[in-house]
Amino acid sequence: MPITVTAPRGALTPSGEREILPRLTAALIEVSGVTGNAFFTPLVGGTVHVLDPRDVYAGGANRPVVMVELKLPNIGLPTVEARAAFIAAATDIVAELAIPGRDRDDIWVNILNAEDGAWGIGGRAYTGDALIAATAEAAQDADASARPGLLR
Repeated sequence: MPITVTAPRGALTPSGEREILPRLTAALIEVSGVTGNAFFTPLVGGTVHVLDPRDVYAGGANRPVVMVELKLPNIGLPTVEARAAFIAAATDIVAELAIPGRDRDDIWVNILNAEDGAWGIGGRAYTGDALIAATAEAAQDADASARPGLLR
């Protein structure tokens, strides 16, 4: 699940530039309810793009907007409430990692969904049902491993 952060240089603190992706990753995993899932967790990654402030615009004018874009399969964050929870968490994370005085209105979070079957991992196109099955299987494997001596 790629997360892309685009920020003008100086909008985030130096440590914020390093911490933002791990913290957004943790927020997505938590909101998705799959903390510790061996299949889902490694699929969350992304990039941080720090640009010259002169190269960031909003409304056709130069403006110090920090943008967080999350791409998910069509099953990801399936409810309005789940999407709102991630947007709120991501906005809070950016605000915490930004320089003091940052305007929250200059933090934008967008969630994009891929069509069913348009989510590829290692050359394999996954449907929503296949992703759900793989995530559930990883959860069952973890549960069985946590209880040694029980037969699967």
